Amino acid sequence: MAWLVTGGAGYIGAHVVRSLSKAGMDAVVIDDLSSGHREFVPEGVPFIEGSLLDPTALAAAFNAAPIDGVIHIAGFKYAGVSVQRPYHTYTQNVTAMVDLLRMAHDRGVDKFVFSSSASVYGNVGDGLVTEDTPKAPTSPYGETKLIGEWLLADGARAHGLHYTALRYFNVVGSGSDDLYDSSPHNLFPLIFKALEEGRTPVIFGDDYPTPDGTNVRDYIHVADLADSHVAAAQKLLSGEPLATAYNLGSGDGASVRQIMDAAARVTGTGFVPRVGPRRPGDPARIVASGELAARDLGWKMTYTIDEMIATAWAAAQKHPLA
Repeated sequence: MAWLVTGGAGYIGAHVVRSLSKAGMDAVVIDDLSSGHREFVPEGVPFIEGSLLDPTALAAAFNAAPIDGVIHIAGFKYAGVSVQRPYHTYTQNVTAMVDLLRMAHDRGVDKFVFSSSASVYGNVGDGLVTEDTPKAPTSPYGETKLIGEWLLADGARAHGLHYTALRYFNVVGSGSDDLYDSSPHNLFPLIFKALEEGRTPVIFGDDYPTPDGTNVRDYIHVADLADSHVAAAQKLLSGEPLATAYNLGSGDGASVRQIMDAAARVTGTGFVPRVGPRRPGDPARIVASGELAARDLGWKMTYTIDEMIATAWAAAQKHPLA
């Protein structure tokens, strides 16, 4: 039996596949390679290149091995871009998830781990986000993630779907030098690409209502995140009760300026970032409590900010961004 990992050739998904292997669990990967990399999928792991919107590709994924459950990571994840491309975002994140859930139900697969997002909360001010914090997403991306959670709840009510959703924001670092974040929108790749090209990294807005004026976020290491997806899958397999959603948070967060200062230190470049305009759809502050996930999933952050940057920088040095 195997877990179907959607988006398993991507930065996060590939780490989840390796974490499954480390736990002695098999994986099947489906990925359309729009942002993933074929070489991220280990040899011996069944791989179907295709979209969740393609019923032929989706059926091939479910036919590749007996499937225990689904870890759903695939999607269009850029909050700022989603403001300009709302229909694309809804198609990729909602329509595709409906198709995935329908086929899982038709195949008798009733276990589902959803890679959600802390963006479902929107701009929550200075408070610490808990799972019960009101949901008020500020971008189509956040809206689609919240709808994804509603779809799971509807599936549970309708036919006993067993699921949980993991909410998190900035995923950084690398668990292996051959797995790197190639996103053109994420903070670490933006910093590294600027440094590679001799440009000064940019802070997008320094007039937010935060202590230093820059966005404050949880930054979590991708290897810790991957392990939590696997822990959730294992709990579902064993029939242990899980909450419908968990925050994977640091409890305190870090500002973009703090990240820039750490990056200048760790990379040895000593750069001073310049300030650009805000990106649409970016909340000022999202910092989540990870207490519930620590209790039920063994969630913990095992990397410092400097270590997160160091592992990401090592991978980026081996794979210069195009």
